[in-house]
Amino acid sequence: MQTVNKVYVIGIGFRPLDGKAAASLLGAEVVLTNRRLLEVFMGYAEYDRVRDRIIVHGSVYEMLDYIANNYREKKLALLAAGDPMFFGIGRMVTERLGRDAVEVYPDLSSVQVAFSRIGETSNNALLISLHGGPDPSKRRAPEYEIDDVPRLLTKYNKIAALTDKVNNPVEIAKAILSSLITCHSSLVMYVCERLGYPDEKIIRGTPEEIAAMSFAEPNVVVIVKKAGSGEGWKAGSGEGGPNSSLHPSIPHAPIFGLREDEIQHSRGLITKDEVRAVAIHKLRLPERGVLWDIGAGSGSLSIEAARLCPELRVFAVEKDEQQLSNINENQKRFNITNIETTAGEAPDVLKDIPSPDRVFIGGSGGRMDAVLALISGRMETGAVVINATTIETLNEAVQGLEKNGYAVEISEVSVSRSKVIAGKRHMSALNPVFIITGARGKGQGSGILPLPRDP
Repeated sequence: MQTVNKVYVIGIGFRPLDGKAAASLLGAEVVLTNRRLLEVFMGYAEYDRVRDRIIVHGSVYEMLDYIANNYREKKLALLAAGDPMFFGIGRMVTERLGRDAVEVYPDLSSVQVAFSRIGETSNNALLISLHGGPDPSKRRAPEYEIDDVPRLLTKYNKIAALTDKVNNPVEIAKAILSSLITCHSSLVMYVCERLGYPDEKIIRGTPEEIAAMSFAEPNVVVIVKKAGSGEGWKAGSGEGGPNSSLHPSIPHAPIFGLREDEIQHSRGLITKDEVRAVAIHKLRLPERGVLWDIGAGSGSLSIEAARLCPELRVFAVEKDEQQLSNINENQKRFNITNIETTAGEAPDVLKDIPSPDRVFIGGSGGRMDAVLALISGRMETGAVVINATTIETLNEAVQGLEKNGYAVEISEVSVSRSKVIAGKRHMSALNPVFIITGARGKGQGSGILPLPRDP
């Protein structure tokens, strides 16, 4: 039976090769590398013994084709940066050839080294790659984009990111500065340049300082929220959750359950606490996706939804200038980065925002039919939740949802609150509110919705 060769993917950059990695390299008939790693490899003891077997590939894709066409007949070794399986070339080789055809010998990852160099633990840190790939003409979409970093900082106290020429430290710092995350006075960025090279350098600064600099490649960025950057967070406590970045005017605010008097609003126009809680429950919010809040008013539902789900994109649609001002103030008050306000009247302004996974309608401006027709065309699966205070709006909502193929459920929320009169507690009723839920998709009859697509 013929023995099938394995491709040896060998990480270099920080430590000498161990016995197995060195033996696999020395036994290879061809050693593949790129120009940058060749410079690193020239400092290894094994270089002189295999220098005549080295092929420097022009691109990753050429190298993958070469490996696929030759590994059965030749013993191949591929040099990789750090840990090949940490957002590295090891994944691409394994996907191309299959796991049984590849053996990986990792070095330290650049992120491991970065945390050691800056004297921080990587416990509970979020590790991401913002690297779009080796070929600028074939950039891949990473799981997270630069614009996601401010939102992620509401959930994690430490983030480490692999960068490239486009998604570089300066652009990351600018993204942080352009969001409400800048209220973190103790946010620190580290740029770890050319780790493992003789000219390695560690730069520490605030986002403002980093945004004004330039950096050598390759580099790794580590962002750390230090103690004092927000209520409810302590160094070493892991994920901070939405409370890790609170505005000082709302100390110890809960993750869910903000009171009406904690949310800026005008003339008493705000979804009452109890009604808001039921509406959010009916929405069955996904961890990620898009929520439209139409007729957002003060933004109370948007604020609660955004804080519950920091990776959810919330679009607060409102036509009244004073209410838009309230939404913006509430965003600052709770340091929320995942709400985008859209000024104007629905359905006209809905055409230019991303398609939703969930929709809440607090007010339609008398255009319920047109709003629901547009939503129906933009959201194949999901839920629409409508609050109504009159029988006319209730009927309009039910008819519009059913006409567009939604399964409809109706709840009436009647709330009474206690008042002290002459030293005794009495219950005082608020106006009842109808909450209409329209569901479309798998499991609609039971009110159970499937998870939305990834954005």
